[in-house]
Amino acid sequence: MRKIHSLAPGRTCLFGDHQDYLGLPVIACAINRNIELIAVENTTEVFKINMVDINEVRTIDIYKIVTNLEKRDYFASSLRVLRRHGCIPNVGYDITIKGNIPINSGLSSSSALLIAWINFLITAFGVDEKVTPEFLAKMGYASEVLEHVEPGGMMDHYSIGIGTIVHIDTKEPFCCSVIGTQLNGLITGVSGVPKETIGLIGEIKGNAVLAIDCIKQNFKDFDLYNTEITDLDKYYQYLPNQLVPYFEAAIKNHHYTKQALKEFQKPTLDLKKIGALMNEHHAVLRDLLKITVPRIDAMINAALNAGAYGAKIVGSGGGGSIVVLAEPGNEAPVVAAILAAGALEAYAISVAPGAQILETI
Repeated sequence: MRKIHSLAPGRTCLFGDHQDYLGLPVIACAINRNIELIAVENTTEVFKINMVDINEVRTIDIYKIVTNLEKRDYFASSLRVLRRHGCIPNVGYDITIKGNIPINSGLSSSSALLIAWINFLITAFGVDEKVTPEFLAKMGYASEVLEHVEPGGMMDHYSIGIGTIVHIDTKEPFCCSVIGTQLNGLITGVSGVPKETIGLIGEIKGNAVLAIDCIKQNFKDFDLYNTEITDLDKYYQYLPNQLVPYFEAAIKNHHYTKQALKEFQKPTLDLKKIGALMNEHHAVLRDLLKITVPRIDAMINAALNAGAYGAKIVGSGGGGSIVVLAEPGNEAPVVAAILAAGALEAYAISVAPGAQILETI
């Protein structure tokens, strides 16, 4: 019986939260926390999926054509997407899925699961196109966002599919490039407060788009991508008060991401400068978009007081996790401080490769 071992990492966003769905760039990296999928061919016509961490078993008929998707059913949506690319299941598998990415924490456990599942399906049944990390990412984005008409962006799928540290420029023509393979001193802290993804992204994206539309009505040649912080003053009077924070956040977060890219392009990383930019970015997420919660704020303050160079909330917000940049070798006291501030978990992390098939027998 054929056996396939598929592995996909989690990810953390270093710069650019709430940016990719606006066509603005993101800097993210895969981390050494993974979803592991082990599939063994069986003699049935079903995928029997045992999701160990949530104590759930699901059975999927390999020949079933899904016409009406259930909310967030990414197993079904990816099967539907991959069929269009020539991936046609013809034999069943017993599948065990487990991982050490905290669930609902902003570290993309669901997208990692999706990419591991897609990589398994492609390995088992093939596709009509050349399989690259970019292709995996594209299939993940189509399956999670486009098929379900959700408001998310591409960051999770490309950072998990490609791995290492990537700069994802979502403006046409789309470009995702590796800008580094190592960033020492990284820490993640898991708040234990469940993040709120779909609602928060929908609200923030909706208000940002409304603000941009208001500006475009008065400035026909307005280009969000090329707008600088120094341009903000001339636009404020054309926005309703309630939309000002969303517009300002888009411009400022883009600015800090561009400044961070310059740092990552240098031959030697200046961790203090990168950390300072993380702090500026977090201030926008906290004060303008208001996506933090008290425990997240306490964890970040504790990390900085313990000597970390920078810290920010990760992902959509409303809970979840933080990413911290500390002096390499000084992670332990920062981790201890984060835990003392109420974190459910905290630990050093490292940059990891992207999704991979470890073995196929």
